Amino acid sequence: MSKAVVPISGGLDSSIILSIAAQKHDEVYAISYDYGQRHDKELLYAGIQVDEYDIEEHKIIDLWFFKDIASSSALTNSNIDVAHARDVLGDAQTVNYVPFRNMMMLSVACAYAEAIEANVVYHGSALVDSQAGYWDGSKEFLSSINSLIGLNRKSKIKIEAPLIKLSKQQIVKIGIDNKVKFEDTWTCYEGKEKACGYCTACSSRIQGFLQNNIKDPVEYERTDIPW
Repeated sequence: MSKAVVPISGGLDSSIILSIAAQKHDEVYAISYDYGQRHDKELLYAGIQVDEYDIEEHKIIDLWFFKDIASSSALTNSNIDVAHARDVLGDAQTVNYVPFRNMMMLSVACAYAEAIEANVVYHGSALVDSQAGYWDGSKEFLSSINSLIGLNRKSKIKIEAPLIKLSKQQIVKIGIDNKVKFEDTWTCYEGKEKACGYCTACSSRIQGFLQNNIKDPVEYERTDIPW
């Protein structure tokens, strides 16, 4: 029996990965993280996405200590402005990056996988993440962390990242094909009533929809998007 663990943030990429895993595996276990992120409304959307599929279990893990140890990130420190796409050109590592977040979250997901005897854990990184300076969203990171967990002497777990080489255009197309309910996803880092349309996450999402010639059903504060 094939079992998989899917970290689900409620965002576009993880929701599409959930749709992929639901087709591929006999049992899917979802895991989300509450780490004090300013856009914590994404957890609401994670729950909505999980309800769309026949998921065995959905765990929400408390990682609030990130607010104490990761004060350099705009996502965990409300005193730092979220970076817009125009702000990060040429920046080696955006202020939206949360130190070692992916490594911590994937370690927790792997511990969960070992306990339930799942052999696959999914990682939601896409090509744009590496391009935007997220080293823990790169192919090199994926290879290295798989080498590390490969040291496990009993449980053989592999981290898979099906979107890591794909553009947002390609990712949105998969979502269309898999009938993902885009209106029930949340991407914006700001966490306001409407998506801002300017942060790095919103900008790449908007580009993906525009390149597929469809309108994003999510409402934006930004009014100049040429849908």
